[in-house]
Amino acid sequence: MIPKFRIAALALLLGATPAMAQDKILNVSYDIARELFEALNPEFQTYWKDKTGRDVTIDQSHGGSSKQARAILEGLPADVVTFNQETDVDVLAKNGLVEENWREALPNAASPYYSLPAFLVRKGNPKGIKDWSDLARDDVKAVFPNPKTSGNGRYTYLAAFAYGLANNGNDVEKAKEFVGKIFANVPVFDTGGRAATQTFAERNIGDVLITFEAETKGIAKQYADQGFEAVTPATSLFAAFPVAVVTENAKKDGALEVSTEYLKWLYTPEAQETLAENHYRVTDKDVAAKHATEFPEVKLLTVDEVFGGWGKVQSEHLAEGGILDQVFVNQ
Repeated sequence: MIPKFRIAALALLLGATPAMAQDKILNVSYDIARELFEALNPEFQTYWKDKTGRDVTIDQSHGGSSKQARAILEGLPADVVTFNQETDVDVLAKNGLVEENWREALPNAASPYYSLPAFLVRKGNPKGIKDWSDLARDDVKAVFPNPKTSGNGRYTYLAAFAYGLANNGNDVEKAKEFVGKIFANVPVFDTGGRAATQTFAERNIGDVLITFEAETKGIAKQYADQGFEAVTPATSLFAAFPVAVVTENAKKDGALEVSTEYLKWLYTPEAQETLAENHYRVTDKDVAAKHATEFPEVKLLTVDEVFGGWGKVQSEHLAEGGILDQVFVNQ
């Protein structure tokens, strides 16, 4: 028989024991993904509760993709990343925070959805902006974020460069000159896509905003009173949206299981439907077919076929003194 004082002590101990902490993850994402994950996260929370009986809190951090990667290297405790730039995930992998084979961890090279650089013009498209060549005209002011700090801006730079190559016999110098004309027409280089949107939509600067196609439609809806119009050019660049578990942090946080499931869930029909409703092109064939009429046909080039892969983009274009720096200096 247990003495009464021991029973009392045991009851006191049990009463003082805190309830099991709920699951929690930090998703570090690109600048313009706020609304997207505001739609996705509650759905995953319901899914996780039904599957495990546990609640999960999903905290978000948003900023320019490259800036976010640097923040993680400096200590931002991301459990997962949902970026718009493969090179930014590779930086984390090279520093041991993400598995080296992260592309093989999930389908479609760990990109559950994709988009492409496109245009948002003012009501009635007064400058008649339809394609990349229009951005180099002297009478057009273009707005997009700095390619040095933003994955969004980097895709714009690469898409414009790809167009310059295709229309100048793959002459690199002529492509640099073409992109330089576009850069010279940029009134301000913001650090991220959200700031560029505010410059265009709220500060009324520029004739065209270049951002992801998904974002052009979202901004047009958000600022419906201004009558912005989304324009998808005939040719653009395939923009993957890579995702990865930041394994080192997730293990420390006890969040490896939920972090892994969170990214796998993005491939489910439920999540793919929400992605499509938010104007992203999706990988699920049935969901893509359902929304096919909402997405204009476009010839999508890839980084591999135009530039020889992200490794070459990094060494030839993005490295210090590379082609991107040369374009900035010569504009």
